[in-house]
Parts: sequence; C-alpha cells; structure tokens
Amino acid sequence: MKNQAYRMTMLFDFYGDVLTARQKEFYDLYYNEDLSLGEIAENYGITRQGVRDVIVRAEAVLTELEDKTGLIKRFHTMHAQLEQLAKDAGAIAQMAARQDSAELEALALKVRDGAQALLKE
Repeated sequence: MKNQAYRMTMLFDFYGDVLTARQKEFYDLYYNEDLSLGEIAENYGITRQGVRDVIVRAEAVLTELEDKTGLIKRFHTMHAQLEQLAKDAGAIAQMAARQDSAELEALALKVRDGAQALLKE
C-alpha cells in the first residue's frame, strides 16, 4: 500500500493541476492528509460512495496522463542518471587532484556541482 500511496502522490504532484477543484480537494485529503472516505464524506455531507467515485475518477485521469506522457518515468530515469553523473564527476576530480591537474579537477567539480544542483530542483 505504501508504494501505491507514493505513486498516487507523484501522479498528483505532476498532473494534479488538470483535476477539478473537488477532485483535487478529495484526492489531497485522502492521499496526503490520510483521511478516510467516511471522514471526507462526513465533512462534505455526501456519501462514502460519492467520495470514492470522485477519487477513482481523479486517479483514472492522472494515470491516463502518465500512461500517455511518461513524465514520472522519465523523471526517475533522469534523476538516476544525474546521481551517476555527479558520482563520476567526483571520481574524475579526485583522479585529477592526484595527477596535479587543477584545470581538469576544476571542470570535474563544476560538472559535479551542476548535477547536484539539478538533483535538488
């Protein structure tokens, strides 16, 4: 279930803006605030089934967008590649320092720092 909740949170982060205001609200309360269907239904004066229907429709919209665009998959791939780039650039900088090549070391550190900055975004 934890993996499913993570996936749903990622879908919401990437594509949540395409949902209606009600879908956003219910989805956020259910997945991010960890409210039950019954709690949401009680707060909004509707049935549990009504809340569930809104959330299921929102999940379908978000899943369909990911299936079509693949943005989350590409994000994870790029993140892994940037981590490897930062690691490799750090190793090159260490080798350059041992060989007393200040210019190569500076370039490697610049690449490493750039990759790390992108990872933080």
